[in-house]
Amino acid sequence: MEKKPYYLTTAIAYTSGKPHIGSTYEIILADSIARYKREQGYDVFFQTGTDEHGQKIELKAAEAGITPKEFVDNVAGTIKNIWDLMDTSYDKFIRTTDASHEKQIQKIFKKFYEQGDIYKGYYEGLYCTPCESFFTESQLVDGKCPDCGREVQPAKEEAYFFKMSKYADRLIEHINTHPEFIQPVSRKNEMMNNFLLPGLQDLCVSRTSFKWGIPVDFDEKHVVYVWLDALSNYITGIGFDCDGESSEQFKKYWPADLHLIGKDIIRFHTIYWPIFLMALGLPLPKQIFGHPWLLQGDGKMSKSKGNVIYADDLVELFGVDAVRYFVLHEMPFDNDGVITWELVTERVNSDLANVLGNLVNRTISMANKYSGGVITNTGAEEEVDADLKAVILEAVKRVDEKMENLRVADAITEIFSIFKRCNKYIDETMPWALAKDESKKARLDTVLYNLVEGITIGASLLESFMPSTSKSILEQVNGKKRSLEQMNSFGLYESGTRVTDKPQILFARLDVNEVLEKVEAKRAAMAADAPQEEAKEEENVMDIEAKPEITYDDFAKLQFQVGEIIACEEVKKSKKLLCSQVKIGSQVKQIVSGIKAHYSAEEMVGKKVMVVVNLKPAKLAGILSEGMLLCAEDAEGNLSLMVPEKEMPSGAEIC
Repeated sequence: MEKKPYYLTTAIAYTSGKPHIGSTYEIILADSIARYKREQGYDVFFQTGTDEHGQKIELKAAEAGITPKEFVDNVAGTIKNIWDLMDTSYDKFIRTTDASHEKQIQKIFKKFYEQGDIYKGYYEGLYCTPCESFFTESQLVDGKCPDCGREVQPAKEEAYFFKMSKYADRLIEHINTHPEFIQPVSRKNEMMNNFLLPGLQDLCVSRTSFKWGIPVDFDEKHVVYVWLDALSNYITGIGFDCDGESSEQFKKYWPADLHLIGKDIIRFHTIYWPIFLMALGLPLPKQIFGHPWLLQGDGKMSKSKGNVIYADDLVELFGVDAVRYFVLHEMPFDNDGVITWELVTERVNSDLANVLGNLVNRTISMANKYSGGVITNTGAEEEVDADLKAVILEAVKRVDEKMENLRVADAITEIFSIFKRCNKYIDETMPWALAKDESKKARLDTVLYNLVEGITIGASLLESFMPSTSKSILEQVNGKKRSLEQMNSFGLYESGTRVTDKPQILFARLDVNEVLEKVEAKRAAMAADAPQEEAKEEENVMDIEAKPEITYDDFAKLQFQVGEIIACEEVKKSKKLLCSQVKIGSQVKQIVSGIKAHYSAEEMVGKKVMVVVNLKPAKLAGILSEGMLLCAEDAEGNLSLMVPEKEMPSGAEIC
C-alpha cells in the first residue's frame, strides 16, 4: 500500500550569526515529529534551511569586510553543521540564495503585481534620518521627531505594497472553520483579536534602501522584502513553479501538513503566508504550530553577558542525545522553557543516568549473573507482572495520543514511565533473592524476560527522540526494533536470546561543580580571543548625572504597580515605538514606549512589567499613552524592561 505523504517544515534560520540552543530546539523538535511520523508509516518530507537576505546581512558583511554572499555561505555552513550534529533527519536544506528559489520569487512577485495584488506606492512625509521613519505633521512633537526629538526633513521613498485587506475576510473564515489551523489555541486568539479583526494594513514587500535581496526583475532598483522571499521557501523547496510547471514532488506534498515555527513569527505565518497562498491560488497548510521559547535561566541570552548557550558546547559536555532529551522534555506545550547548565546536569543524573541507564545496566548484569545472559520466558507469571504489562501497553497508546497533538514533552514523559515502572518491578520482584532459591529459577527467568521485553518496547519508542540511545539499548539487549503496531503486544522478544555480556554505561553521572568549571574555562578561553570585549564587560558599572534630591512626599505621589502585557503592536511609521495593552488589576491601560529597537511586539506579549500608572496621559506619534513602563538603560543605550524577580499578580503594588 502506498504511504500517505506528510510534509513538515521548520522556519528557516536567519544567517546573521551562529544559532543558540533556543533556535536549535526547533530543528530537534521537528526531527522528533518527522521520525515519529515515519514510524507511523507516513512518507515524510522534512525541510529546513536558511533565510539569507536583508539589510542586516548587508551591514554585517560590510563590517566583516566580505561580500554578503561570502558572509551567508559561512553562516549557513555553521547552521547546517549544527543541525547535522544534533542528528536531525531533514530531507532538504534550502537556502534563499539558491538560484531556483530566487527565480520563483521573481515570478511570484510579478504575478502578484500583474493580477493587482501588489501596487507601487511610497512613503511620504517628514523624514527623521536617525530613526529612518516617516511622520505626518500631526505626529510631530513641537515640530520635531516624536521618537528622538531631532529635526525632520520632507522626503519620500518608493515601495511596493501588498493589498492584505483584499484577502482578510477569506482568511478569517478559514481560521474560524479550521480550528486546527493555528496551534496552540492561544496563538490563534492572539492573531484574530490583535491583528485580523481590527483590520489589516497593506504590507510593504519591496525595499530600495539596500541591495542585498532578490531584485524585482521589472523594476531593479527594488529588492523583494523579507517575508515574501522567506516564506515562499516552503513551496519553492519542493518544486513549485509559478508558470504552472510545478514538480511531481510539489503535487505530492503540498499543502504542508505542519509548519513548525517559533511563537515570535506566528503572525507572519498565519496571516501573511496564507494570504500569499490565496493570491497564488494554492491551498493553505493544514497546521501551523507556534512553539514557545527556550530561555536561559538568568535571562535573555546575550553575547555581551556571556550567557549564550550553544548546542555544540552542550554536546561536548553531555552528548547529543542528552541534549535532545533535555530540550524536548523540558519545553512545555505553550509556555516558555528554561535551560541552565545546572538543570541539564540534574536531568542527566536523575532521568538518564538513574532511571534509564541504571535500569538497562543492572538488568543486563543480572541476566549475565543469574542466567548466563540468556533470556527465557518460562511463563511463571504472578499478579505483579500483569500490572507491569498494563502500564507499558497503556504508555504506548498514550505516547501515540500525545504525539498526535504535538505534545512531545508529554510523550517522552510517558516513555520514561515505562522505565520507571520497570525499576519498580525490580524492587517488587527482587531477582537477587529469587536467585538464591533454585526452586524459583523459572520465576527468575520470567522476571528477567519481562524486564528485557519492557526495555525493548521503551527503547523502540525512544528512537524518535533519542535515536542513538535507542539503538545502543536494543543492541545491548539484542532486541529487534519494534514497529508501533508491534509495541501494542507484550511478549514478542524471542525467548532464548542472549544479551551482551558487557553492558555499556549509557549516561554517566556528572558532578555539577565540574561541569560549571568546564563552562567557565570555555568562557575564559573565548574571552582570551576577544580581550577588548572582555575588558568592557568587566566594567559593568556606570555613573549618571545626579538629579535634585526629593522628599518622601514627592516619591509617594508616584504609583507603581505590576502590569501584564496582553497585546502589543508596532506603531506605524515609527522605528522606535511600541503600543502595549497592559492589564493592571482589573483595568487595561494603553502605554506607548520607545523600545522597538530592543523588543519585538511579539516578545512583549505575556511579560510582567513594572508600570508608573498615574502619569498624566500624553500623545506619542498621535497615540494616547496612559502610563510608563520602567526600563534600565546602559551607557550604549541598550534597554532592559524592569520585571518582578518572582511571580506576582497583575496589579500588585510596587513599594
